Amino acid sequence: MLPNLRTRAMLPNLLNEFFGNEPSNFFKASSDFTMPSVNITENKNEFKIEFAIPGFKTEDFKIDIHNDVLKISSEKEENKDEADDKVVRKEFLYSSFERTFILPDSVNSDKIEASYKDGILQVVIPKKEEAKEKPLRTIKIS
Repeated sequence: MLPNLRTRAMLPNLLNEFFGNEPSNFFKASSDFTMPSVNITENKNEFKIEFAIPGFKTEDFKIDIHNDVLKISSEKEENKDEADDKVVRKEFLYSSFERTFILPDSVNSDKIEASYKDGILQVVIPKKEEAKEKPLRTIKIS
């Protein structure tokens, strides 16, 4: 009977590891729009952050920098009304997200640019001149 008690005691811990402290968190996270997909790339001159966020407008986004932390967020609210002689229906659509990125010392935060086109929000973060990769230089020996 003792092994049976140990198995029962371990089961809630396994569930907590998989679902978090409350199993309802798993289902809530899967049904709400909370985080868009993001790609981060680096080349010798800059970093690029791209978010896949179709259906938004440029004015739906907010991008802030404070103490070397880049915060990209959005809040969007839509109201849809349908009415006929028998039925009135009103639907609210509200979605938001916020992502933060700690900027390294090697970037020039004063020259960050952002654009939104075809459902992709792109943020370009240029590197400082001293952080850019230098070309190979051969030193002549005298």
